[in-house]
Amino acid sequence: MAATDNAAEQVATIAEKIRAGKTTLGIEFGSTRIKAVLIDDTFHTIASGDYSWASHLEDGLWSYSTEEIWGGLQHAYASMANDVETAYGEKLTHIGHIGFSAMMHGYLAFDENGELLVPFRTWQNTNTSEAHQKLSELFQYNIPERWSIAHLYQAVLNKESHVSKIAYFTTLAGYVHWKLTGRRVLGVGDASGMFPIDPTTHTYETDFIEKFDALPEVAAQPWKLENLLPTPLVAGTPAGELTEEGAKLLDPSGTLQPGIVLAPPEGDAGTGMVATNSVRVRTGNVSAGTSIFAMVVLEHKLKALHPEVDLVTTPAGDLAGMSHANNFTSDLNAWVGLFGQFAKELGTPVDAGTLYGTLFRAAIADDVDDNCGGLLNYPFRSGEFLAGLPEGRPLFARSPEANMTLGNFMRAQLFSAFSPVKIGMDVMTKQEHVQVDSLVGHGGIFTTPKVAQSILAAAFNTPIKVMSTAAEGGAWGMAVLANYLWNTNEDHTNLADYLDGCVFKDAESTTESPVAADVIGFEDFFARFTKGLPIEHTAIESIDLEDK
Repeated sequence: MAATDNAAEQVATIAEKIRAGKTTLGIEFGSTRIKAVLIDDTFHTIASGDYSWASHLEDGLWSYSTEEIWGGLQHAYASMANDVETAYGEKLTHIGHIGFSAMMHGYLAFDENGELLVPFRTWQNTNTSEAHQKLSELFQYNIPERWSIAHLYQAVLNKESHVSKIAYFTTLAGYVHWKLTGRRVLGVGDASGMFPIDPTTHTYETDFIEKFDALPEVAAQPWKLENLLPTPLVAGTPAGELTEEGAKLLDPSGTLQPGIVLAPPEGDAGTGMVATNSVRVRTGNVSAGTSIFAMVVLEHKLKALHPEVDLVTTPAGDLAGMSHANNFTSDLNAWVGLFGQFAKELGTPVDAGTLYGTLFRAAIADDVDDNCGGLLNYPFRSGEFLAGLPEGRPLFARSPEANMTLGNFMRAQLFSAFSPVKIGMDVMTKQEHVQVDSLVGHGGIFTTPKVAQSILAAAFNTPIKVMSTAAEGGAWGMAVLANYLWNTNEDHTNLADYLDGCVFKDAESTTESPVAADVIGFEDFFARFTKGLPIEHTAIESIDLEDK
């Protein structure tokens, strides 16, 4: 009876917070899901909703339609609002603050009447190689193919008819925010994936803008770049209010009322940093899934141009270096699946948790060789810019005298999965001497305690922390950024201090420090991995992509 009374009391408490507007809402547009997360003033998730979607090819380019954007947003919001009413008996008429985030980069271009000129071009498109190369050389600053400025410049180079009509271009988060508030702004982290940001001013690099405008093919246009870009805003800056039209666009039922203050719209890299408490200088995070990226908040600009390192900013405007690899778990999952099939054939099928846990633990058993015993694996299911590979061919190789054991095999699988992202990380730590105090790992691979965490610590020679809150994801991180609007006039004026002192003060975590023998073993494996990359080029020439 006491437990029932306690549960009822908790529901009543949250219902009161909802009525009082002590909530913040974060909505993130991911590549496969739009997710809405409502949190209370203690940062706990009290309701959520989502909508699954997928990009499609339109005129040969990856895109999402505007109908999908708004229909998906409304579905995710309605699902969350229904969750609120079902669980707490409250209709969601008002919210303390709201924030939107989305996959970064890409290209949404509009004319002076606000009409979309060409279908949304997402970050997935790699048709901008020429623009990437020319702008990187012009600025002596890496401009990846997926950046918004690369998409704009490629359209200029291609002499696309819509270019002369452009009055504004932005990212997906910026587009949604603009339509709901009327404000053409962008969180500085998301803005840094459109065009380089000066970390001292938190505005666009003016020298680069002048160089871009001076290009003959750009100078011939009827616009100047600075007039096309959204205004960057640092975290904690009010970014406009939900208009009456915006409220109806978000909630067509008319229940949600206008006037809610919105946070600056951010990119998914920034919300990932917030969700892992990795915005302080010399900290970072490693996000591991189908692809993987490692980010470190820098103390200063890099001394040289490095194509292996993308430079973006935190939501507070501090410069961060990113090593991004297209390949991570696909090959590993295929091998684990093979072992699962074998177990089934033996008449002893096992669940995924047991299968992964058993195989992963074999990789750190006492009898494994630190360097994988001479085994070598290449996890490239798709092309990999960091390794100079236009296409992927997963491969496993070994010398005749290699020590072929289950533990060494699984260790080689995990070592190889982390090797591509290590390429860019080594550029930062070994060539640019970037200092890293700690990194936070998040993703399903860290579910099995210690294994991937200790191997990543060896790969980067840095302590790796895994937090209980890391699974919350980007929508939760955006809700936290929206909540930060309440805290900028209080004690925690600095975003890093706010996260440490408010959001994560009671968060549980585990840390694995690098073990010397594992570090030496990984470096030996990585040297062989790098030396053997020509095998991949030969495989690309010898094995057709469609071979089955």
